[in-house]
Amino acid sequence: MASSDEPTLTRVIAIRHGETAWNADARMQGHLDIPLNETGRWQARRLAAVLADAGIDVIYTSDLSRARETAEIVAAAAGCPLRVDAALRERCFGVFEGHAFREIEARWPDDAARWLRRDTDFAPSGAETLVDFCARTTGAATRIAAAHAGQTIAIVAHGGVLDCLYRAATRVDLQAARSWQLGNAAINRLLHTAQGFTLVGWGDVQHLDAPALDESNDGSALARPGQQVRAAGGR
Repeated sequence: MASSDEPTLTRVIAIRHGETAWNADARMQGHLDIPLNETGRWQARRLAAVLADAGIDVIYTSDLSRARETAEIVAAAAGCPLRVDAALRERCFGVFEGHAFREIEARWPDDAARWLRRDTDFAPSGAETLVDFCARTTGAATRIAAAHAGQTIAIVAHGGVLDCLYRAATRVDLQAARSWQLGNAAINRLLHTAQGFTLVGWGDVQHLDAPALDESNDGSALARPGQQVRAAGGR
């Protein structure tokens, strides 16, 4: 029997977008609109296949194309509406955007040191502070979840956004070192009530562990990039 508080509870599936070329190169993307690469689209298709029957009522996504394309693929499979919310964007990294961290350390060593210390009030030139970023993104996620009490929703966003949500759900301080994964296209599950977010499960990547055939069973559409999959009846 459903619990008495179930109508006020929102089930949240939180997802980081699929891989981009800059993820693979470990470059800071921030607000720069970098698209998914081939691997990222494969990840999004695998994600869509496993969530097609998850009972998702609506999907919210960042407006940046790497998140939006991931969300579009999942929404098409789940047959649910898609809503774009710019408040779910990644943190703005200012002058750091487009650089690998080794380049940042060489060019701005003092700023790099403050970044590594997770100084919550620090922002590179033109960027957001960590505290402002987490207030923006957790505030957006809270607003969205509260609007869908009793439903299951998905939020497709970015690594930094997922990090803030994990901390909100587990009450881990913003300055604490991260010990959890923020994998591309991983499935992360939260609950939201009037008391806030709680963690249900984190970092599920079973759907990415091995190639699988699509529903037509032709052995092609869901193959991992660069990997051949034997068609049905083949050797």
